[in-house]
Amino acid sequence: MLKGCYESTRFKSKSKPCKLSALHILGVGGGEGKAADLAAAVKHGTSMAVGGFLTRYLVEAPPNVCTPSHLAEAAEHIAALAPNRFKLEVLDADACAKLGMGCYLGVAEASLLPPAFIHLAYKPAGEAQKKVAIVGKGLTFDSGGYNLKAGIGSMIELMKFDMGGAAATLGAARILADTQPEGVEVHFIVAACENMIHGKGLHPGDVLKAASGKTIEVNNTDAEGRLTLADALWYAQEKAQATTVIDIATLTGACIIALGGEVAGLFTPSDAMATSLSQASNAAGEKIWRMPMEASYAEQLKSSVADMKNAGGRAGGSITAALFLKEFVKEGVEWA
Repeated sequence: MLKGCYESTRFKSKSKPCKLSALHILGVGGGEGKAADLAAAVKHGTSMAVGGFLTRYLVEAPPNVCTPSHLAEAAEHIAALAPNRFKLEVLDADACAKLGMGCYLGVAEASLLPPAFIHLAYKPAGEAQKKVAIVGKGLTFDSGGYNLKAGIGSMIELMKFDMGGAAATLGAARILADTQPEGVEVHFIVAACENMIHGKGLHPGDVLKAASGKTIEVNNTDAEGRLTLADALWYAQEKAQATTVIDIATLTGACIIALGGEVAGLFTPSDAMATSLSQASNAAGEKIWRMPMEASYAEQLKSSVADMKNAGGRAGGSITAALFLKEFVKEGVEWA
């Protein structure tokens, strides 16, 4: 109900706010404990809706508003809501350079806006039995770089949504600010930056070194999200010590071609994670579809000058993107 009332009006000179005159909840019934159950359900549903609001609020904002620093400010807002549970660290370019994040900084270098590497950590009141990281792609605008998004269908005017993964990640953090689950430590990580064009920016053919030590030949500057995620995945495992990692990203147009705009692609080598995420998506009313991770397609990522390329050919583009990211996940770490 709350989500249904949401309307994007803040960038319009005239708006008609949604007004709810009455709400009737039917079929609840009476009896002992029913009122408490209803109150708990309403509170939980409200928390979920507020997290969705934050995600929409960020995604709808144009790139001159939702910048890397704007995402960092959103994380700061969340941390302030539950200061006993959250700890926020925002790394600047110098700090990322000291950690060896050559892939992330290679993408960010062409922008006049400084990057912001966001690490928002949630710790429960008691002992945590599990450490989870949610990593969101945070390209606040993606021009494509020198592999410029041009022509009909390039969607360059829509590339404010290339931080949708970051928005979903921060939306999830906002939910935890209210629900504060026990037994799990959750790290929300966003490598926020722009992918622009500049004389000092990334060239097709450049070789970058990731924080993991792997070297990548950049054969397509428009396959930049996976470069930022490579360093973010390393950070989630090495610094946050997460043993379960989920990355959320508007990673490839190829996935839209395969599944359309209503279904998200799920890539994971773990059957257990695929099952649990499918169950969660069904409960949330979201649609996801598990995609294959055909190992032989990794041949497309072979490079003659570096450990690997950042992009394969057109065929199976979403699969090769997932196979690229898999190279930055350690043995024993669950990943999707």
